[in-house]
Amino acid sequence: MRRAASRPLPRTLGRSMRSVMRFTGTLKTWNDERGFGFIEPTQGGQELFVHIKAFPGGSGRPVQGQLLTFEVEVGPNGKKRAKSVRPPVSTRRAKQRRVESTAPWTLPRKLALPFLVVVYAYVVLHWGFQPRVPLVYGGASLLALFVYAFDKSAAVSGRWRTPESTLHLLAVAGGWPGALLAQQMLRHKTTKAKFVVVFWATVALNLAGLVIWHATGAANM
Repeated sequence: MRRAASRPLPRTLGRSMRSVMRFTGTLKTWNDERGFGFIEPTQGGQELFVHIKAFPGGSGRPVQGQLLTFEVEVGPNGKKRAKSVRPPVSTRRAKQRRVESTAPWTLPRKLALPFLVVVYAYVVLHWGFQPRVPLVYGGASLLALFVYAFDKSAAVSGRWRTPESTLHLLAVAGGWPGALLAQQMLRHKTTKAKFVVVFWATVALNLAGLVIWHATGAANM
């Protein structure tokens, strides 16, 4: 008997088989503010664009240098991009614990809230207690927490973002303690150098204003 000659796979089936192939690579760059980055394939070749939506829900925030597996598709612009991205099964739990941790507490961030307590204690000792001051700080900080959470969610989903000027105005108005906690808990606005510099400037301005307001108020009494 003659063996039946093997036939090439239909083109559509070949495409289907290729579309489900998984590759491995390293997350070479990641912009957490905008929710996208680039994967460097292990087997070489061009880096692939990856959006936060390509990661499964509940997998935690991606981290630069993270090992990933992924599929490849062609985006609307005709360029290849990664899809169905996830960490390797053997390391997924360890990676998830790491990426879901809060942002590192640098020395200035550790000292900021204790310094506020010291400044306010000085103010109270010299010019007396003003009940509205803690109320303003508490209310503005709570508002800042909600605004930062909204902006973080918008950054992930690609929705309308809160202007940075609004975040800075909240900080100047006394909401910077809440903004600081939100930055740490949400890992949001902690790596953009320009924003961080302006944020600390708003903190200094607010504390100076707190002292000056009490001093001038006491002098006018």
